[in-house]
Amino acid sequence: MLEEIHPPQNRLSKNIIKATIIGELVEACVVIIIIGILFYLDYLFSWKDWIGWILIAITVLYILASIWSVTIRPFLLYKNTRYCVDEEFLQLKTGAFIEEYEIVPMTKIQSVERNQGPIMRKYGLCSISVKTMGSSHEISGLPRDVAW
Repeated sequence: MLEEIHPPQNRLSKNIIKATIIGELVEACVVIIIIGILFYLDYLFSWKDWIGWILIAITVLYILASIWSVTIRPFLLYKNTRYCVDEEFLQLKTGAFIEEYEIVPMTKIQSVERNQGPIMRKYGLCSISVKTMGSSHEISGLPRDVAW
């Protein structure tokens, strides 16, 4: 008789919102600096007009994507990611618009890695990467004591 598998209920740490926003802002600053350098080079070397228009289009698209990444995505990540670990399975649920459920049998897991960058360390968070023979699964935003 098979036991019923319940959907995962454990949430990520609420600090994942702050860590994600800070990470996205750092990335946006670096990209904006690079785009600024390209605009300066366009001005300095008088590149063809169409290159300037492409730079403007890239800048506008990147600003829109950055607004999404900083204001909406971190909250959706926190609200819609769940996990559960027991003796038999690792269960993951992700996705705001298209929900994705993954069930990984513990007997198939080959390795587990724990990663912690400087921003995640500041907020006491870790990222766990679970590898099986054919795939890799990641849980980002776990409290440090849970990840150990």
